[in-house]
Amino acid sequence: MTAYGRTATGSGSKGGDPLGAQDLTFLSLAWLLVFLIPVFYINRALALTVNRALSVAIIRMCLQLGFVGLYLKFLFKFNSALLNTAYLLIMISIACQSIVRSSNLSLKQFFIPVFFSLFFPFCMILFFFNAVVVRLDNLFEAKYLIPIGGMLLGNCLKSTIIGLDRFYSGIKKDEKTYQYMLSLTGNRIPALKPYFKESILAGITPTIASMTTIGLVSLPGMMTGQILGGSLPLVAIKYQIAIMFSIFYTEYFSTILSLLFSSRWAFNDMDMLKKDIFKIRS
Repeated sequence: MTAYGRTATGSGSKGGDPLGAQDLTFLSLAWLLVFLIPVFYINRALALTVNRALSVAIIRMCLQLGFVGLYLKFLFKFNSALLNTAYLLIMISIACQSIVRSSNLSLKQFFIPVFFSLFFPFCMILFFFNAVVVRLDNLFEAKYLIPIGGMLLGNCLKSTIIGLDRFYSGIKKDEKTYQYMLSLTGNRIPALKPYFKESILAGITPTIASMTTIGLVSLPGMMTGQILGGSLPLVAIKYQIAIMFSIFYTEYFSTILSLLFSSRWAFNDMDMLKKDIFKIRS
């Protein structure tokens, strides 16, 4: 058995296997760059100043994925619980930095609360998935731990960014309204409740919409990858259902915890939002 159901044996055409996906050559990947020509031309004609950023993003994507491919080969070979855990912590740290910066908040003040808001639900759901859903003997099995962990974290980025940005930008924008509510209640918690509810709803709505249309509008990446890798469609579907539950739970709890944890640092003794929590724009 492989990570996704069964082992593909034998040799297929052009270096592939009969049950696995067709291998891609570097030349076949390079052909996809052809479509960048009209993209760059249209951007230039419309004065869209994104060509440089797009070029950097493409180069970084290729280099980063190339590095990850080599590193994952190393991780899968040694399958060390210590190395796998260290890699997960690095992933969480990078995700945390991306969330804070994308939310236009101070990295110095928000890194720790956001880190732990990701760490707790991420670890809980990931190890529950491995132990109870997949029923692995080794909960630190690299071929499950790293890919599943990556999917959970990757999907948490958008929801947590939306939640944090909506929460703090909303309070900043409606500062007088917040002050008025604070004066009526004399307590920060009821004054923040409308912003809290709105931010959570904004963070999880895209995932709910995705769950509603999955299988009808799109075939999700995990399911497609498993089918291409040789799994039976029913096996791929069961894994996709399991991962969608896990993604939603991780997003939901990380969004809530990011607001709760960060709010302990974001307000002064007078329950007013600190001005220095926002990133200084260059």
